[in-house]
Amino acid sequence: MYRKQTVLFLTLVLGIISILFTGCQRSGLSNPSNAAQTGTPKTFPLRGKVISTDASHVTLAHDAIPGFMEAMTMPYKLKDPSIVSELHPGDIITATLHVVEDEGGYHDAVIDNVVVVAQAKPDYKPAKQYHVPSVGDSVPDFRMLNQSGHTIHLEQFRGKILVATFIYTRCPLADYCPRMSHNFAEIDQALAKDSALYQKTHLLSISFDPKFDTPSVLRTYGEAYTGHSTKQNFAHWDFAVPPARELDQVLEFFGVGVTPDENQTIAHSLSTVVIGKDGKIAAWYPTNEWKPSEVVDAIKKAAAA
Repeated sequence: MYRKQTVLFLTLVLGIISILFTGCQRSGLSNPSNAAQTGTPKTFPLRGKVISTDASHVTLAHDAIPGFMEAMTMPYKLKDPSIVSELHPGDIITATLHVVEDEGGYHDAVIDNVVVVAQAKPDYKPAKQYHVPSVGDSVPDFRMLNQSGHTIHLEQFRGKILVATFIYTRCPLADYCPRMSHNFAEIDQALAKDSALYQKTHLLSISFDPKFDTPSVLRTYGEAYTGHSTKQNFAHWDFAVPPARELDQVLEFFGVGVTPDENQTIAHSLSTVVIGKDGKIAAWYPTNEWKPSEVVDAIKKAAAA
């Protein structure tokens, strides 16, 4: 009975989405059984709260998915149904939504790269306890190895506005790490237009892949986004990775869920933070929906405080 209700609910919701998207001159999700099995694969980042599960689906109350749909509660098919046992009502997850787009709209929706970033089941103690970054939280003095092979400490940036985000250099999803790095490049360029503000700020891209992201790899990756040659000294933007034994502490504090995936990839959530001159969080962005201009405004506000 539950499965039938789920299917009926999904059919109804997808029908409504199709009508709404058509009204906005976009094709909506179509029924996979009626859609041609050809088209262009698309991926979107997804973040939401688990409402319920069945053998192969998870119903989520999810945030807006930019370029796809507004915030909504609906079921999604799991690429790997075996993870259902790890999902509980109230859990907050991030995932990758895969769809195919053709003339009939979107179809064949399925999610994978599921990462539980906040547990809700009262009788279940997760292996990792993720902290939800909040404005005013003091940031620990984490240490990392940067692209030049030097150990840096977050404490050394006291007195400046530090803007940090999380990436790994092999990330294949354009809307995840590459998007964060492109956004940071825009922030770096925007700050450079104001020399006084530029001197008061620093950017930091933190990798969670210490085995692969060595200083030389981080340097090559960083040069691609800073637009500088090997003579670049990275004076305003560091690319660094915590020691493997201290990585979990960093990820848990900043609310970054990381899980090894197939083909040497890593399923992960996102986290971008503005840290004030006092070493306390001034703003936190847990998804990829933020715009560089928003973060620049947050930086200016923190600098003026």
